[in-house]
Amino acid sequence: MELQEGLRSEDLELCFKKLMVFGASLAGGGDDRVRMDDEVTNKWKDIPMELLLRILSLVDDKTVIRASGVCTGWREAIGLGLTRLCLSWCKNNMNNLVLALAPKFARLHALILRQDKPQLEDNAVETIASFCHELQELDLSKSFKLTDRSLYALAHGCPNLTKLNISGCTAFSDTALAYLTSFCKNLKSLNLCGCVRAATDRALQAIGYNCCELERLNLGWCENVGDLGVTSLAHGCPELRALDLCGCVLITDESVIALANRCPHLRSLGLYYCQNITDRAMYSLAQGRVENKHGVWQSRKSRYEDDGLMNLNISQCIALTPPAVQALCDSFPALHTCPGRHSLIISGCLNLTSVHCACAVQGHRATSTAAH
Repeated sequence: MELQEGLRSEDLELCFKKLMVFGASLAGGGDDRVRMDDEVTNKWKDIPMELLLRILSLVDDKTVIRASGVCTGWREAIGLGLTRLCLSWCKNNMNNLVLALAPKFARLHALILRQDKPQLEDNAVETIASFCHELQELDLSKSFKLTDRSLYALAHGCPNLTKLNISGCTAFSDTALAYLTSFCKNLKSLNLCGCVRAATDRALQAIGYNCCELERLNLGWCENVGDLGVTSLAHGCPELRALDLCGCVLITDESVIALANRCPHLRSLGLYYCQNITDRAMYSLAQGRVENKHGVWQSRKSRYEDDGLMNLNISQCIALTPPAVQALCDSFPALHTCPGRHSLIISGCLNLTSVHCACAVQGHRATSTAAH
């Protein structure tokens, strides 16, 4: 691989001589320490793999990549030991960099490829899928150039994915996404924010059918998502803990009722600008809290330190009334309206200003008592 930014071999050697000094200090004192003066032969290329990986764990990913170009031994050691890599710092030629690195770093478990401007193309993702079969976490956000070819490749090459971020990848279709979930059934976190073509009811039905362990899903501004998809999701993904439906303008109370009845571990729910949501949805969440607390799910409560909604965004849900939202707030003590702890977000709902959390009410009472 040709080193980025025109780094010369002598610069590289100097860089890692300095790293060796640092690495030697990690190894401990005494005669075994590597000395870098003129009287001692420098054997920095013979550094043990364990020490090399420990040194590289303390530096940035750009340095790690440069290290892989030092010699065959270092390249092989890093290839075997490196499990996480972030290339978001690469502002140009990320596609070529991935094409060069993927075959060398086949043991990767996590690969972060966030971009400020679209660089990645399908051939890079196909290369990842061809070599990085142990990949569990992949971030391809804002990869506007990618097409369905990438999802099909990942389906076959990276079946162990548990976390996938394809937010902003607007070219993906729901057919390709559904196909991916039929192979990547261990997904626990999926970010589809802005994936208007991919995130449809059809895709959500596939997710609900295939990904029963899903815990986090972002569907923000996926305008084609409706009640059929969310209901299918609720029935198929009982472990769901965080769901963002902000801007999903088609959903109604039926979606929220399904979530309240089928997803007892839900902790965060985004309903911003879901203007078809009414009081019926709020009461169903409150009632679901009571039923889950005393029902069959109580035996599983020990898996989580807290239970019940902890974050709820109902901004711009203008059909909601204070009694319904207050009932919800009373049912979930972790929902706060007090300053500095806003976890119940009601921006744009001027009629809900009278809603207060338990600690806000207690604070008001304490203030009133002190005044008297």
